Parts: sequence; structure tokens; C-alpha cells
Amino acid sequence: MTYDPANTAVVFTDPQIDVLSPHGKNWGVLGASVTENKTVENMLAIFKAAKAGKFRVFISPHYFYPTDSRWQFNGPLETAEFETGTFARTGALNLSGFERSGADWLEEFKPFIDDGETIVVSPHKVFGPQTKDLALQLRKRNVQKVVLGGMLSNMCVEAHLRDLIEHGFEVIVVADATAGPRHPVWGDGYKAALVNYAFLAHAVATTQDVVQAMAQR
Repeated sequence: MTYDPANTAVVFTDPQIDVLSPHGKNWGVLGASVTENKTVENMLAIFKAAKAGKFRVFISPHYFYPTDSRWQFNGPLETAEFETGTFARTGALNLSGFERSGADWLEEFKPFIDDGETIVVSPHKVFGPQTKDLALQLRKRNVQKVVLGGMLSNMCVEAHLRDLIEHGFEVIVVADATAGPRHPVWGDGYKAALVNYAFLAHAVATTQDVVQAMAQR
């Protein structure tokens, strides 16, 4: 793999407390996968390598505002998110209570996200970026190749992968910079995602692969 910061960017979905921290609302179903994959540590390594190599970084967050609770129908995961208050914020223009809430970034990520260079795009409400400005922000910077990671592997990451491919981007998924839920009936979301990554992504890489490629450009 070769990466050029002129046309390659990192995209992380949902680097947020509710899905990556033991203090988050979803640690019960995600904690084992996050821990085994060393997801937080690997995302941190990619943040550091991207910043050192002058690669642009995009954050695709997941937020719910009070008005979203009035949706008339939801899928199983959406229903669970509303029941637990996952990614909840007080409003689109209101940051009251945001700091260190489940919707906030992990503390160790903040120096890289809040550096004035990282692009935080508009939030997605379900899983994919179809109703947000991610593709626009990438195109406006002539990005052609996306290094993709974040949460959750079989939901938002896979949905972003599919949409970015449809928009003509070359997408590399970092398999150990993501994690998925384990459900007693529905199964292991991370294992399911790996199968689809192999079929869909232009490459499936490890964090070590990505860090080395960014350093060797």
C-alpha cells in the first residue's frame, strides 16, 4: 500500500465514549470486541501517524437531538439507542452537557480532533453518510483514497464503506481499528463485518500496515 497525503485521508466513524469506553452506555455488548482488537489503541496510533504524515483526518459522528425521539419507526439498534440515550445531545446548536457525555470524544482522541485541522462533518442519524456532508467535504479536498475505521464495524463502518465505494472512492478498512457488538441471538457483528469487508473494500489492512505506509510515503 502507498498513501499520498495529497489524495488520501483517514475517516473515523463515532470515536465516542458511548461505544469505546467502559463508561459508555454500550460497553456491555462492545467491550469484549473493543478490548480484544485494541481498538482505542489502534485508532490512537493512526491518529498519530496521520498527523505526523500531514494526512487529513475526518470525523463522522453520531448524534441524536431531542426532536429525533419523535421518529415514528426504528430498527432494533435504533430502538436500543433511544432507550439508552446513546449519543444523546441537548440540541444541534446546544453543547450543554456535551463535555464527557456519551456523545463526546474519548479524552485521548481530543488532542487530535480538536487541533483545528481535523474535519468534523455533520452527524449521521442512522448508519451511513448518505444524509450528511462527508462526501462533499472529501471531494472539496480532492480526496480519492479513504482509510476507514471507527465504530461499529458491522453498522456505521460498513455503511460508510458501501456509500463511499458508490461515490467512487478507494476505501481501505482497518480491521483492528474497529469493533462490533456481540448479541446472544443476532451473533457477532465484528465477524460478520469482516466477511463483507473482504468482499467490498479495496483492501483490508491492519493498523501496523497503515502506520508503516503513512511513514514510508
